[in-house]
Amino acid sequence: MRAILEHCEDLPEQHMAGGTVLLAEGQSTGRVYVLVSGRIEVLRGDTQVTILDEPGSLVGEMSYLLGTPHTATARVLGEATVRVAENAEAFFRAHPELSWLIARLLAFRLKAATTYLVDLKQQFSGSGDHLEMVGEVLETLLHQQERDFHPGSDRDPGMDDGARDRAIQGRASTS
Repeated sequence: MRAILEHCEDLPEQHMAGGTVLLAEGQSTGRVYVLVSGRIEVLRGDTQVTILDEPGSLVGEMSYLLGTPHTATARVLGEATVRVAENAEAFFRAHPELSWLIARLLAFRLKAATTYLVDLKQQFSGSGDHLEMVGEVLETLLHQQERDFHPGSDRDPGMDDGARDRAIQGRASTS
């Protein structure tokens, strides 16, 4: 991630107080932040997804790449210093060399999600209850292509009926 930070020296640096919300879930800012120092908490609803503390960590890139509102809230823990790209599209177009680094970052995230998926499937395989379906639903979501995909659940109704039906059918066909 430090390699990402090296490509961001032309971005303005800002010092942020603890509790500052950089990005709010569901909003669109067009901004991308790059962590220089400190810690950023990533929340989905009230659930903490992760804490970013590695210099060069990106926040806001998914929203830009997917063309959607922010999928999580990013909030500063303690104090942090970040570099700010006010216009993500202009920033990424001006720094095409970041494409490879971001692709690697996203590949590492996908590897982590896949590893977790395999672990869940192994834990719940053969349990004969609704928990067994967790692995199949996650697998379906993980392998979705771009076509009008809106992840969600009963708690987050963003999942379209087609994705939900495909997840359920996938489970039924393997049973």
